[in-house]
Amino acid sequence: MPDLYFNGKFLSAPPTGVHRVAEEIIRAVDARLAEGDEPARAAILHPPGIRRELPLKVIPHRRAGRSAGPVWEQTELARAARGGLLINLCNLGPVSARNAVTMIHDAQVRDAPESYSAAFRAYYNAVQPVLGRRHRLILTVSNYARMRLMVHRTAPAEAIRVVHNGVDHVSRVAPDRNAVHTCGLSPGGYVMALANAQPHKNIAVLTEAFRDPRLSDLTLVLFGDDPVHAIDANAPKNVISAGRVSDAALYGLMSNALAYACPSLTEGFGLPPLEAMALGAPVIAAPRGAMPEVLGEAAIWADPEDPAAWAGEILRLRADGAKRAERRSAGRARASRYRWADAADRIVNLTREAAPLRIPA
Repeated sequence: MPDLYFNGKFLSAPPTGVHRVAEEIIRAVDARLAEGDEPARAAILHPPGIRRELPLKVIPHRRAGRSAGPVWEQTELARAARGGLLINLCNLGPVSARNAVTMIHDAQVRDAPESYSAAFRAYYNAVQPVLGRRHRLILTVSNYARMRLMVHRTAPAEAIRVVHNGVDHVSRVAPDRNAVHTCGLSPGGYVMALANAQPHKNIAVLTEAFRDPRLSDLTLVLFGDDPVHAIDANAPKNVISAGRVSDAALYGLMSNALAYACPSLTEGFGLPPLEAMALGAPVIAAPRGAMPEVLGEAAIWADPEDPAAWAGEILRLRADGAKRAERRSAGRARASRYRWADAADRIVNLTREAAPLRIPA
């Protein structure tokens, strides 16, 4: 193993889906190091004032420097990681570093610019192509994402490697079975979706579908930070917000849902629908982005521009118990293919590819 330094800037921010990936990969690398014969030569470098630490066995957390945010990442992190291989798992890293590997999860900033602020787009569009040229490898989470990064010339094709996400973290948390009743719901009487107002998430097609009178006795439950009115100012009354919920509550809701709906126009991977599959919820998704690659034959597909298509698939699923059971079984089987230990193994092996002169086989 080389001396590995993980960029821990994400520990100072509220958790996101990208942060979940970073956390799970580091936990899996830590588990591999704890079971191996070679000593652990890795650490998480983080700024002061982090919100949380990961429950790790052998990889220590090390504070580096005094600043925070992008300034810390571009200056003090780069200095602290000298002499080792820096692993950045959250889309960005220091442009001055060369002995580095960076995971860029998708090309959404270029494919769906309307979903991001001008300042956000400017920073990502300025920094990521520099990382693509300077860093030893660029990792991404699907073949689709790799193709889009190539199209936008974020990095040369020969520098990009695919490391799929895992989803077996759901097995560590016991679902809160009371979450259904806490939200005033009944098992099988609702559909789950992510509350996200970004245009490429396309949640408005679902709120429009739930205007169908035939769905009046079903509820669309949106979880996450964005309020319903930010997605659809005139959403029907059977669309509700669960807000930001704990993993236990989320998994309790998913495991009792009639379906999970993902109408995104583009996704680099799509972890929430895969979590739903792992928990036994049938998934209805738009055949866009990485969704066909990740969900495969286990998903039910619906046109992302046709609310009637979503209403129709929901109604057919509710009416057909055999189809629901078959989709649950197929979804669990599909989700079982994605393990964080496999992602960690691939990343550890890629570190040797990234710096062959420094790292013995």
